[in-house]
Amino acid sequence: MTAMDRRTMIGAALGGLAAAAAQPAAARVQTGPATVWPPAEHIRLWPDRPPNAPRRLPVPDFTMNGPPERRELWLRGVAQPVVGVYRPAQPDGRALLSIPGGGYEFVSVENEGINVARVFNPLGVTVFVLAYRLPGEGWAEPEDVPLQDAQRAVRLIRANAARYAIDPARLGVVGFSAGGLLAASLATAWADPVYASLDDADRGSARPAYAGLVYPVVSGDLMRVGTRPAARFDPVRRLRGRDFPPLFIAHALDDPVVPASEPLGMLAAAREAGVPVEAHFFAEGGHGFGPAYLAPDLPGANWPDLFNRWTRRVGR
Repeated sequence: MTAMDRRTMIGAALGGLAAAAAQPAAARVQTGPATVWPPAEHIRLWPDRPPNAPRRLPVPDFTMNGPPERRELWLRGVAQPVVGVYRPAQPDGRALLSIPGGGYEFVSVENEGINVARVFNPLGVTVFVLAYRLPGEGWAEPEDVPLQDAQRAVRLIRANAARYAIDPARLGVVGFSAGGLLAASLATAWADPVYASLDDADRGSARPAYAGLVYPVVSGDLMRVGTRPAARFDPVRRLRGRDFPPLFIAHALDDPVVPASEPLGMLAAAREAGVPVEAHFFAEGGHGFGPAYLAPDLPGANWPDLFNRWTRRVGR
């Protein structure tokens, strides 16, 4: 398959996600209780207006979506990005910044964020869920905006590690779909100067201890941010010659949105660069299998356990 073929396939699939997301809110919202966001404990990333802010900020549009058996919260119009904090009853020092997907058209904060906390909190992991700004919502230099939020989140979490009872050296990241691109970008571009330093927290490193990529898009030229490709943060091309964190990849071969060539490209680049990598490719699972929604009889349902075991080994 040529690069143009891959671009067409992913663009069409992500376009389908965007078309569904663009339906009127009344058509998307289901009946029943709404998920609360942000949680009571959260971190506001920017003290004033976020960097690259337009004169008029996006209007928050947080809606419940999907069939009754798996309704979930989607975020659009994130004007003030925050990190939701989810603490385990018995923390073991590990911490995980979860970056939801949504094709950069919405943030799938429940399926790929809150549910991550529900699964990993009982394992001793403190989970931080990133509600990042969407680059197509009027921000200047839109390709910088998601990485600004991800870098700032890592730095603020590390600066307050004692408050959260975590080991700052064991703070990793996991990203899903488009959030996988952001997680991979953070793993390869953590030191890029994409915003002006604000405080002492920004003197710290934004390098994650490790990066989990779950059904990820990793070719930046195939993911558009606003009207531009995200090629500047293409992690496959950048995975060379630096101290990159270990990588974990989980992907289903029947994924109708992101072809296996995407994570396979990241796997090959990691091996060529000598970056530690563990990869799991499952026969079935489709796309969007956050840790709570994959049928238990499918092999991909084991990815949270595999990832948990892996983080125990690499996060020491």
